[in-house]
Amino acid sequence: MSGISGSIAAAVTPRNRHEEIDFGAAFELIDFLCRAGVDGIALFTATGEYPSLAADDRSRLLYLAVKRSRAPLFAGIGAATLDASLSLAREARNAGAAALLLPPPFFFRYDQDDIREFYLQFAAHTGSGPPIYIVDTPELTTAIEPDTVRGLLATGYFAGLADNISEAACAVPELIHALRGDAAALDGYVREFTYWTRQFPATIALKAALSLRGLKTGPFHVPLTPAKQCKLDEFREWFQGWLARVKKIAVHA
Repeated sequence: MSGISGSIAAAVTPRNRHEEIDFGAAFELIDFLCRAGVDGIALFTATGEYPSLAADDRSRLLYLAVKRSRAPLFAGIGAATLDASLSLAREARNAGAAALLLPPPFFFRYDQDDIREFYLQFAAHTGSGPPIYIVDTPELTTAIEPDTVRGLLATGYFAGLADNISEAACAVPELIHALRGDAAALDGYVREFTYWTRQFPATIALKAALSLRGLKTGPFHVPLTPAKQCKLDEFREWFQGWLARVKKIAVHA
């Protein structure tokens, strides 16, 4: 079950050389995604590296991004504690976010009954506001088992499972948008891009791709080994040729 439909881009969070949010670059990314016709933009997902961002900075960017964006903004409210997620939810509601994206608390591992109680307590305390979507991020938090998801959705507190938010749509929104027309024919392009992105630490390839498209994303969050730096040079060369083909296909999709 998923209530979020269409092309939803999981946006990276641009940083400056001091590792602070680069608001100007973030607005340029939002403009780029809106021009490409995405159906929504998800901020502060795992792709946005939310665990490393201060809550005040997240709230400020979200407030300004909602005003800037022509597409609905979906607010990731993941945090280490229930209280922190509730606070982020209140800020997102006040900012005008279209929906809340709630993963389990990060850092520690939890049993499934702990995760269920976390979500139920969140729903009990959050009050009225934007719809709440469950986000399963096993690469960052405890995986949510299918039975747990089904049980939570059965309560009626949650709008669905946000399982179609795409990191590829951040770097290549034209391709994800074109999938509506002929998904079978274009799926190979998505798999090619995914193959490359999985060869690097998270967000590295996305930031490199966006940089090649003239967008600033800031420094990588971790240094690369010499071997992976060489591989990244290969990716950059591959991406430029691949993107040219994708753009031609997207025009006719």
